[in-house]
Amino acid sequence: MDGNTDREAILSDVLDRWKAAVDAHEPQQVAAQFTEDAIFQGLHPYSVGRPDIAAYYDSQPLGLTAAYRILETRAPADDLVLGYLAVDFSFTDRPTLSVYLGVLVKRTGAGWYITHYQVSRLD
Repeated sequence: MDGNTDREAILSDVLDRWKAAVDAHEPQQVAAQFTEDAIFQGLHPYSVGRPDIAAYYDSQPLGLTAAYRILETRAPADDLVLGYLAVDFSFTDRPTLSVYLGVLVKRTGAGWYITHYQVSRLD
């Protein structure tokens, strides 16, 4: 992997697909951006796997959108990229929720997918 630009490109590709599915309120498509055994920590108790991830996003209100900015990247191994992001979740009926998101994306035979997702709310 050739540095930060490559890591950011990998993260952007995965997160752009995630964002498009979140913005379109397509829970199954959101879950499809994760590995089958992904660890997922939103703002509720953690879960593991695509079915629970789809259920989490299905429970989100219509009109929810996500805007992210990559803050830091690392490559702990050739097939892993770690990202630390700022994310603004916007709603139609309440103020925007700003959070920090740590993701670990993994290269599989089918491409890059999120294998760990953890939201932090820093007030």
